[in-house]
Amino acid sequence: MLASPAYSRAASSFPPALHSSGNVFTGFIPMGLVSYSFPHFESKSRSENHNSDLNLSRKVTGAPVCTRRSTLKVTCRRAREHVIEEESSEMAETNKQSFKVSSGEKSPLGVSQVDKGINFALFSQNATSVTLCLSLPQSDEKDDVDVVELVLDPSVNKTGDTWHICVEDLPLRNVLYGYRVDGPGEWNQGHRFDPSILLLDPYAKLVKGRSFFGDSSNQKFAQFYGTYDFETSPFDWGDDYKFPNIPEKDLVIYEMNVRAFTADESSGIDPSTAGSYLGLVEKIPHFLDLGINAVELLPVFEFDELELQRRPNPRDHMVNTWGYSTVNFFAPMSRYASGEGDPIKASKEFKEMVKALHSAGIEVILDVVYNHTNEADDKYPYATSFRGIDNKSITLCYAFFSFYKRRVTEYHVDGFRFDLASVLCRDTDGSPLSAPPLIRAIAKDSVLSRCKIIAEPWDCGGLYLVGKFPNWDRWAEWNGMYRDDVRRFIKGDCGMKGSFATRVSGSSDLYQVNQRKPYHGVNFIIAHDGFTLRDLVTYNSKHNEANGEGGNDGCNDNYSWNCGSEGETGDAHIKSLRVRQMKNFHLALMISQGTPMMLMGDEYGHTRYGNNNSYGHDTALNNFQWKEATRRKEGEPFQGEITWHEDNWNNPESKFLAFTLHDGVSGQDVYAAFNAHDYFVKALIPLPPSGKQWFRVADTNLESPDDFIKEGVAGVAEAYNVAPFSSILLKSM
Repeated sequence: MLASPAYSRAASSFPPALHSSGNVFTGFIPMGLVSYSFPHFESKSRSENHNSDLNLSRKVTGAPVCTRRSTLKVTCRRAREHVIEEESSEMAETNKQSFKVSSGEKSPLGVSQVDKGINFALFSQNATSVTLCLSLPQSDEKDDVDVVELVLDPSVNKTGDTWHICVEDLPLRNVLYGYRVDGPGEWNQGHRFDPSILLLDPYAKLVKGRSFFGDSSNQKFAQFYGTYDFETSPFDWGDDYKFPNIPEKDLVIYEMNVRAFTADESSGIDPSTAGSYLGLVEKIPHFLDLGINAVELLPVFEFDELELQRRPNPRDHMVNTWGYSTVNFFAPMSRYASGEGDPIKASKEFKEMVKALHSAGIEVILDVVYNHTNEADDKYPYATSFRGIDNKSITLCYAFFSFYKRRVTEYHVDGFRFDLASVLCRDTDGSPLSAPPLIRAIAKDSVLSRCKIIAEPWDCGGLYLVGKFPNWDRWAEWNGMYRDDVRRFIKGDCGMKGSFATRVSGSSDLYQVNQRKPYHGVNFIIAHDGFTLRDLVTYNSKHNEANGEGGNDGCNDNYSWNCGSEGETGDAHIKSLRVRQMKNFHLALMISQGTPMMLMGDEYGHTRYGNNNSYGHDTALNNFQWKEATRRKEGEPFQGEITWHEDNWNNPESKFLAFTLHDGVSGQDVYAAFNAHDYFVKALIPLPPSGKQWFRVADTNLESPDDFIKEGVAGVAEAYNVAPFSSILLKSM
């Protein structure tokens, strides 16, 4: 169909609680069995007598609190069974310590410092008992841990559905804490209570997990603790600090993984810093060379990278490096800190990263995952937080807003990309909502008003909302139709010229409604899930055997073309064609109306050898290869009116498209032509603006460095022979 010309580009209450029926937080993938025991606390099954000698709990109404010292070694963890070897057979009380406690306050949720001490507050609508478990800072004897369990009295420590307690005389930092929560045992009614499990506070602002990323030798089953820091001075952002505040119409996004960016030894970064927030800071000059002004970070909140290794399974060799399985929505990933993973250091270094990026004029957009957590499903249950606290009635909206506002106000992030966001547009029965309250509230919130909000407008249930995502003229979207149509045209599919024209001119069929603009469509050809750019032109089919699922995972509809041979080849003609196709894709992306997004590694042609679902490989398969990286600034996206040089729209066999983008301000027009035929096409070049001449900026058929000359090459004639499977870019100067 005939594409519409590019359209003009302008400058540009708290919702009801969402309740689950027990399925909101089921796992995206089966992730293993339960690691129930809290290393510094005894484990108790539901069948054990909770008043036995092993029970350390007492109701707290001001009485002394029991403290024990114990040394435990976890030798095996299985679902709902605990095999713990006690290195010492005696569990005698060696010390008693008195804590003065009071009823506490119901707000804010999580941990807060108040005049009387440290306040703990936890929401659970269906819980019948809650026990706060505290692990005090360790003494010089590393194996000895002071443990305190405080049973909350519902007549004193509960207001509505919130349980709360204030504890005096606690240290202001490095206290680890968790909760035991009990309630109705009706599994068929959606309850998943089990007081033997130590649960992580959903509102913990800091989380302590294992010390080193992927350490399966000593900490495979590490427990996740909440912790806090009320002692460290607030982060110093500096007197001259300011937000970049880049208009959406000017964004150029680089999707990336913090760890994979510098984890490879080719980064040249000290091993203690490689793969960390500070490692990313050292490579900021690379972003500036590329010309990008926003990084979109794969999940940087606490997740369990060894979740796939909790039980024997075909994927137990893998390490979750993407992080799409959140343990906690508030705490920065502690193992992205430099050196030994530390939650307080991770928080500080995350802010240092944001500050450094902002200083370089680069915004920070975070990928957030609210369609599932790490807690798996009922086949392989793994209750670590939400499901054990109150699976049947999970109140999320307030948590969402608390999270966003904390990230914006404390961590100074510039926006969020919502993974599989269409699930947030469903009612409790799964049916689509035309005006989902959470989506509307985010769009209207004053604190988030300066932030970019981007939806991945589909979900695993098939709710595809590209161009139809509820938006209130605020939400941007990943434009999946752009990806598919551009891929099909560039690889030479018939009948795609009209669709290609529509996509490069701003997808007016999707976004020319109300006050939406082309920049509300995030154009991308490659993203983290799927083929890399190099693999898109190297493989016709996915090759995911290394994932352990027999090649059944990952998308089958890739619209890829191997250019004549599957996989790596020594054929010079095929290799040349592949390089040309990669340049064609990138040129199309950068001249299209809309917000361009490229994937980390595509600037040098990173390969995953056909694996289009590489989430579980902490290796060179995902890690940026700095020895291969080229450091050449890419062209910036162009915005302007379009003239189509085309009279052959209705011919499905036509695979050539040429057009001029007019810049009414500087008079520097841009001419582009794309030839997806397997033969040369002679293109007649229109006259340049008065007083100017055409300069060749790009010809993807030429070898580097002649393929891209930013300053341009003069001498363009009235006609240009555009080579097969190639594209050209001319600029009037």
